[in-house]
Amino acid sequence: MDTRTFDALTESMKSAYVAGLSEGAVPRPVIMPLVRGELVGLIWLRPVEPGRDALTAIASLSNIAAAAGADEIVLAWETDDVATVCELPADGPSPCLNMVHATKDGHTLHQFPYTEDPASATPQWQPAPAPQPDGKLVPPVQAAVDYAFTPLDLDHPSPFGVTVVLMEEDGYNLRLTEAFTF
Repeated sequence: MDTRTFDALTESMKSAYVAGLSEGAVPRPVIMPLVRGELVGLIWLRPVEPGRDALTAIASLSNIAAAAGADEIVLAWETDDVATVCELPADGPSPCLNMVHATKDGHTLHQFPYTEDPASATPQWQPAPAPQPDGKLVPPVQAAVDYAFTPLDLDHPSPFGVTVVLMEEDGYNLRLTEAFTF
């Protein structure tokens, strides 16, 4: 992925955080699979129950990437939000927008810490630490990264199409780009 594309995805996520925090919540974890440099779409986590359900649902974000045959993904999440819903200790800067860019050969963790302005609920972005090649990921995100590049074994004429339908039925919010709609 070129720098311009990653920067555009980062700015998109930062804008989503500005909008979300003004409404009282951070955006749910989201995966952005790419095939040969083309964005498949944005897929947000479905509503989850704390604990095991959240862990499984975050890891299952990988299904769309695997079904599309993605060669790279970007996955974004908020440190405190995922720690709380997954009942895990918060690891790393907090609050923080985390974005992992991954291929089958490895990943790089990017972190964008922020503070909230109590008067406006607007994130004040802090200096970002250097990107971390093979940076430590929380377990459900690590699982999503690992499984995103594992081909799905579906006996169906349209593995991508059926995966889209099943994920939508499960409550995931999918916004596919025009090239990947069917």
